[in-house]
Amino acid sequence: MRAGAPPELGACTVAVLMGGRSSEREISQVTGREVLAALAQPVPRGEAAGPRRALGVEIDADGLWRVGGEALQACAALERLDDVDVFFLGLHGGEGEDGTIQGLLRACGRPFTGSGVRSSALCMDKHAARLVAERAGLHVAPGVCFSRRDWAERRPELARELAALSSRGWVVKPRCGGSSVNTFVVAAAEELESRVEAVLAAGDDALVEERIAGIEVSCGVLGNHDETLEPLPPVEIRPAPGRFFDYEQKYAEDGARELCPPEGLAAEGSRRVEELALAAHRAAGCDGYSRTDFIVPRAPPRGDEPVMLEINTLPGLTPRSLLPRAAAVRGIDYRRLCLSILASGLRLAGRSP
Repeated sequence: MRAGAPPELGACTVAVLMGGRSSEREISQVTGREVLAALAQPVPRGEAAGPRRALGVEIDADGLWRVGGEALQACAALERLDDVDVFFLGLHGGEGEDGTIQGLLRACGRPFTGSGVRSSALCMDKHAARLVAERAGLHVAPGVCFSRRDWAERRPELARELAALSSRGWVVKPRCGGSSVNTFVVAAAEELESRVEAVLAAGDDALVEERIAGIEVSCGVLGNHDETLEPLPPVEIRPAPGRFFDYEQKYAEDGARELCPPEGLAAEGSRRVEELALAAHRAAGCDGYSRTDFIVPRAPPRGDEPVMLEINTLPGLTPRSLLPRAAAVRGIDYRRLCLSILASGLRLAGRSP
């Protein structure tokens, strides 16, 4: 980081980064605008002060940073933004969440919110995150991960392996990515190979998992991994009949119902999900905040132990997003949530070498 300790929250200048080149660009723009508005709000009576100044910086679809009406390369933009004390990452997916932006900011000594390079890269890689979660004692669905080259060279063998994974259906998804973009729930074996090819054609490895029937829940955690962490109440996700929690169900006004606290879980089940979300956050080395998604199986043979789906290091902060909804149930309004994330970033910067 730059010379000297980071300023106190009320004395800092914040740049909210949004947009980017990923398939989640539009959602990031909504997150960024909402965060910027929250940080710029007048301080309510009796509440903690926000940052001294907050400005929005959009990364356009070509990867250029829009600063003061100019489109600049990242390094030139950072020079122009020399007075910024901390960057609030409102980015989702791609370079904004896979450790690339985090690595740039870390190399330039610029503090930022959320997880660092290693944790970001790890959690964006769903296959790697599965392995880390299993070592930490979490359950994951049986799955197979392979590249386009693997598929071309060993297709018959892989097809047999995939068919043997499940008799109840499959989930086919990109190894890296978010918001369920290019993700398919497959019920019929004859559709499986075409869905695999669709994922591989988009340029990513394919991860195919057994489909687990159950209650889908998501659980947020606030705090840096080396601190006392605060789990948020789980949110139960109920997509429309015949649908799964895809991009449209996540963000459309008439999308999935999101219930917090969950209606389908008893208190003991919710506590178990919170425990596992804390374990995932720590195992992956997440900072600031995270959100881990689970399926709680309905019946044997898997019992009722939650099955981890993925860990999100920069979960959405849109009006429809799960993390703000859960925080509100815990009594943390949107402005306080943003300030908490910002404060975590500043604390982490103060401990960085």
